[in-house]
Amino acid sequence: MRASSAHQTAGDAITANGKTVAARLPCTLEEFLIAQHLLPRSVVVEHNGEAVAPSEFARRPLRSGDRLEIVKIVAGG
Repeated sequence: MRASSAHQTAGDAITANGKTVAARLPCTLEEFLIAQHLLPRSVVVEHNGEAVAPSEFARRPLRSGDRLEIVKIVAGG
């Protein structure tokens, strides 16, 4: 995600899967996922070490420095 918002400061970043990602903060987990081109229904997320239920994505606020582990759900057989 690119740092292009006038409201964003240089320090607005999330660590996602071990990589620093610029983010427009404040935002919700759902907004962050969509900005990363991830469908919220297709991932499992851990936020600062805590598993997050998909029903909480729209209400879970993210702050600069937060850590996310995002795993894509893949169907197959």
